[in-house]
Amino acid sequence: MGIEIERKFLVASDAWRQAAAAQTRYSQGYLCREPARTVRVRVAGEQAFLTIKGLTTGATRAEFEYPVPLADAQALLAMCDGPVIEKVRHLVPAGAGLVWEVDEFFGDNAGLVVAEIELQDEAQAFERPAWLGAEVTDDKRYLNSNLSVRPYRRWGVGGAEMASAS
Repeated sequence: MGIEIERKFLVASDAWRQAAAAQTRYSQGYLCREPARTVRVRVAGEQAFLTIKGLTTGATRAEFEYPVPLADAQALLAMCDGPVIEKVRHLVPAGAGLVWEVDEFFGDNAGLVVAEIELQDEAQAFERPAWLGAEVTDDKRYLNSNLSVRPYRRWGVGGAEMASAS
């Protein structure tokens, strides 16, 4: 069974850009957004994937990802419930074989930049770069599946709701 252990943080500055090694444009939508099962279709550059994720407990959840033909993924995006998420993912080396995935969102989520790191277990130590902000792993608003129905721009004037809840 596939398991994803992921911690998510806000980004406090653009200093990460100096170390970014690669970037890919993503379009992703949701066929199912139930807490116990999320079904996502994603186009990442010229590749496409169908992903099923289970209920999140702490920073851990079941994850199954399968490549699909690009044309199929584009057709599935048109079937998604809610708007498609648009973002660019930047890969930033984190040392010890780890990589930060820094997502820069566009459209109704413009202005939101988050960094995620995938770990082998929830207690695994990792270096926190100076550009890393507050941890939002447990804040469900930052799940992409939730951002597709309640975008960042609708959170309140100047992000006030975000600041008080983080």
